[in-house]
Amino acid sequence: MSFFPAYFSLNNKKILLVGGGYIALEKLEKLVDFTHNITIISKEFSSDFSAFATKHKIGIQKRPYSVGDINGFDIVIVATDTVTLHQEIFQESRDSRILVNSVDDTAYCDFIFPSYVKNGDLTISISTSGASPALAKRLRLYIEKLIPSNIGEFLKEMKGLRKTMPKGKERMQFFEKKTDEFIDKNL
Repeated sequence: MSFFPAYFSLNNKKILLVGGGYIALEKLEKLVDFTHNITIISKEFSSDFSAFATKHKIGIQKRPYSVGDINGFDIVIVATDTVTLHQEIFQESRDSRILVNSVDDTAYCDFIFPSYVKNGDLTISISTSGASPALAKRLRLYIEKLIPSNIGEFLKEMKGLRKTMPKGKERMQFFEKKTDEFIDKNL
C-alpha cells in the first residue's frame, strides 16, 4: 500500500530525532526547512552533524535512547543502524498518538520523508512509497531545474492578492489567468 501524500504544519509540534550520523543529518537538514522545535538523542554524533545542529541551535543529548524518551513528542524519527531500536521505538509508540518514521524501514513507519523541492511557499514532493528513494531524488533534481527562479516573488504577489479579493468565480478566473500568464512567460 502507498503512503497518503499530505502537508501539515509543524508549528507547535515537538520532534524527537534519534541518531547522529549521516542519515540522521539528512533528516535534520530537511526538518529545519520547516521547524527548529527538535530534540536529538544519540550515543554518538558525527562532526558534520554536531556542526549543523549547533549552527541551527538544535539541542543534542549525547546518550543512548531510553524507553519513555518519546513521551511528550508528537513526531519521532529514528535514524540509526540498529533495526531492533527502530522496531522497539515504533512498538512503544503504538499506545500513543506519536507518529514515527524509521529510516529505511517502512514496516516501522507511520509516514515517510519524500524527496522535495522548496522555494519560498512552493513545496513539491516526490515519493515512491519507499520503493526507490534514489529515483525520487533524481526526479526532484530534474523538477528543480524546471522551476522559474522568480517563483517565490510570484507566490508572494498571489498571496497578497488573495487577501484583497472576495472569494468567488471571478476571483478564481482572475487567478487562473494570472497563473497561465506567469507560466507562459517563464516556462
